[in-house]
Amino acid sequence: MEQALTYRGVARKALDWVRESRYTSTQIVIGAFLAMILVGTLLLMLPYATTGPRIRFVDALFTMTSAICVTGLIVLDTPKDFTLFGQLVILLGMQIGGLGYSATATLLLLALGRRIGLRERMMMMEVLNTLSMEGLVRFVKVIVAITLIVEGIGAAILTARFSFEMDGLRALYFGIFHAVSAFNNAGFSLFSENLALLAYRTDLIVNLTITTLIVLGGIGFLVYRDVLENVRGQRFRLSTHTKLAVLVSVLLIAVGTVGIWAFEVQNEKTLAPMPFGDQVLVAYFHSISARTAGFSTIDVGAVATPTLYFLILLMIIGASPGGTGGGIKTTTFGIICAAIWATLKGRADVMMFHRRIPQEIVHKAFVLSALAFGLVTGFTMILSYLENQKFIRIMFEVASAAGTVGLSTGDGGVLSLSALFSDFGRFIIIITMFLGRLGPLTVGLFAVKRHEDLHYRYPEARVVIG
Repeated sequence: MEQALTYRGVARKALDWVRESRYTSTQIVIGAFLAMILVGTLLLMLPYATTGPRIRFVDALFTMTSAICVTGLIVLDTPKDFTLFGQLVILLGMQIGGLGYSATATLLLLALGRRIGLRERMMMMEVLNTLSMEGLVRFVKVIVAITLIVEGIGAAILTARFSFEMDGLRALYFGIFHAVSAFNNAGFSLFSENLALLAYRTDLIVNLTITTLIVLGGIGFLVYRDVLENVRGQRFRLSTHTKLAVLVSVLLIAVGTVGIWAFEVQNEKTLAPMPFGDQVLVAYFHSISARTAGFSTIDVGAVATPTLYFLILLMIIGASPGGTGGGIKTTTFGIICAAIWATLKGRADVMMFHRRIPQEIVHKAFVLSALAFGLVTGFTMILSYLENQKFIRIMFEVASAAGTVGLSTGDGGVLSLSALFSDFGRFIIIITMFLGRLGPLTVGLFAVKRHEDLHYRYPEARVVIG
């Protein structure tokens, strides 16, 4: 009892410090993610967190960053190298990382009976990508409820399926772990070969359950909020954001499925030996997993080079805003496509669903894409110079880390390509995962001092481009 009161007091003091500090909400969010990663790293370095000798700091840091940033890249085999305690630390990291620091902090404040102040609401806006503070606390409660319900249903289905191959308690644990991993788009698996075991590669129940959880987690909680308001009669039409996020997601799933199937149908190491139905199922699975989650049912290291480039594009696009995935986001990609089309048509405004997109949003979409491109390109060049690996494999690993995906061409065994990197190379991937989870635009706003808009404008000048 006294120990519980002590923890409660520490939590209160920490939250009071955050509230009274002069740091911006962006700086606090970044600091909170770093703190959670550090705590998780120290827990994984405990003797009873691993099955063998105590793991090195860089490996523990890599694993916890991958969990908190819901990526899924691994340099240690999750089921073999970590004990139940270590796996539970990873599981908790995935859950907190998927919900976001703001949602977790809000729940803690509510549990302590504290009022949610302006600073906390600003942090929630930062992490959840909302445009308004209205109803944020209620929104967080809805997020948690949806998360637990969806994960619970997914866990029940997977538990029932896994129970055919393992005992009930083990099946329940596997079901919960993979449901949480899938919904939070983390990609961690308790199967050493991920989901590539022949029993699940073409298993309709496992494939559809995992992909449904991935989509529901990656579509974004803003979409849930919009749909719920419509169901309750508070609104009469879906927002442009919801329409765009859903439309782009559906198109990417369809195009991704066809593209992966077309590139791999003749590959004897992947799809060629399978019947047509299984080929489509595997292509569909990776079309969804490649954008956010990182689960795999085939050897990604064996896919053709064009497929790797195609998957890189999907990984960079990623999930939708306010969701558990990374990338530049589906709405950003949609706005860029619409802006390009408007420019080619000679139109001044970018139009979507009979609505005009503000120029500020269009500019941010292009800036975000440019920063993401610079992030992937820069770290790929650095690692290509440092590590003795093929360029395409390194680019794939960096794109996977930046998009917080977790797919990898592998180390020749069950680990990610990063397992073959030097310690410095692993630190580069760690930084990439962290920046990818926060978002290049958030990091840019943090790094660059912002100034108020000028109250005057210079004369316009024409510059020849193209």
